[in-house]
Amino acid sequence: MEDKWEPTLVIEAGKTDKQYFKDLWHYRELLYFLAWRDILVRYKQTVLGIAWSIIRPLFTMIIFTVVFGNLAKMPSGGIPYPILVFTAMLPWQLFANSVSDIGNSLIANANMISKVYFPRLIIPVNSIIVNMVDFLISCVILALLMMWYNFIPIWRILFLPLFIILAILASLGLGLWISALNVRFRDFRYIIPFIIQLGLYISPVGFSSNVIPEEWRLIYSINPMVGVIEGFRWAVLGKSIHLYWPGFWFSVSLAVLIFISGIWYFRKTECTFADII
Repeated sequence: MEDKWEPTLVIEAGKTDKQYFKDLWHYRELLYFLAWRDILVRYKQTVLGIAWSIIRPLFTMIIFTVVFGNLAKMPSGGIPYPILVFTAMLPWQLFANSVSDIGNSLIANANMISKVYFPRLIIPVNSIIVNMVDFLISCVILALLMMWYNFIPIWRILFLPLFIILAILASLGLGLWISALNVRFRDFRYIIPFIIQLGLYISPVGFSSNVIPEEWRLIYSINPMVGVIEGFRWAVLGKSIHLYWPGFWFSVSLAVLIFISGIWYFRKTECTFADII
């Protein structure tokens, strides 16, 4: 009896960007499912549950206020120091948590990647959505702090979504680089915490970037989160914050460049993930 030859169906990602983004839209329900799953799992069987979204930035704010505000006597420009710190903690934690989760996301979902086709970009984007939930919950604490100190925002608050988008672009771009490299070189799982810890120290979270000497501020803005954090403060804290515009646009340009290059490298290496992982 002769064996019958059966054709093999090969499923590939869209070869062009247009086709690829059609694939993303086609698999949007998978994105909803993964996001909902990760939101539920994150705080499952925890004593405080979703309250961790509030506790972490709140305790960090207290520590930074004591160290930089009370001990180091850093200038705050007349702004209550807890508000100055918390307005920086929100975009920073969105960035740091997203980069960490995105960097490890492909390895964490290795079984799914190796068994079925879907646009792999869905997995990193899912990490952004999950961390946006934490971010929005923490925003409630900022609103309460501003009410406590009777600090009323002005019209600049309308620009706040733009800086949130900028933080998302920076975190997604860097996270895509790390996640793709982490598939090939597993050493990057050890590098991610180091990058985040270093970034916290060199970003203006516990202080205002106004303390940086004028001649160094443009170089300091090589860190894209400088522009994001100071822009966030500019939008929330109003006239008390003055942006260093050359450094701000430099940071913005770098954040966009990191995002575009991250998308490019992720797409370039995406077809190898299932084989390597």
